[in-house]
Amino acid sequence: MIALDGNSLTIPDFHKIVFGRNEVKLSPAASALMVKSRGHVEKAIKTGESIYSINTGFGVLSKVKIPPESLDELQVNLIRSHSVGVGPLHSEEESRGLVLLRANVLAKGYSGVRPLIVETLCQMLNKGVHPAIPCKGSVGASGDLA
Repeated sequence: MIALDGNSLTIPDFHKIVFGRNEVKLSPAASALMVKSRGHVEKAIKTGESIYSINTGFGVLSKVKIPPESLDELQVNLIRSHSVGVGPLHSEEESRGLVLLRANVLAKGYSGVRPLIVETLCQMLNKGVHPAIPCKGSVGASGDLA
């Protein structure tokens, strides 16, 4: 089992997981960092601090504060706005690689997401569940949003 911590994934490990189907998990140290980071997000939300894309608009609307009662709707609308893609689907291996890399970067503990997110991505890899990812999609800030 290869543990993700956001810092030590090697190219050979990547190949073992993506092509060799070695199992992967979130490292306990990374999980602890993620919990700490999520705590900062929760505290900021409670104190009314503006946090880009969590309680503000996006892009040019980043200075627009979203009322607390609309935060769930904001997140649903964000997913809907990026649920678009065209063209042929990436191969299963490409999809596995994309999921692995997303899990690994989230494991760094800087994004404020809960460990459950990375644990779920790891379980998807371990159980052979692969999203259908079109080859052409968003070219936003991250380039991988679709």
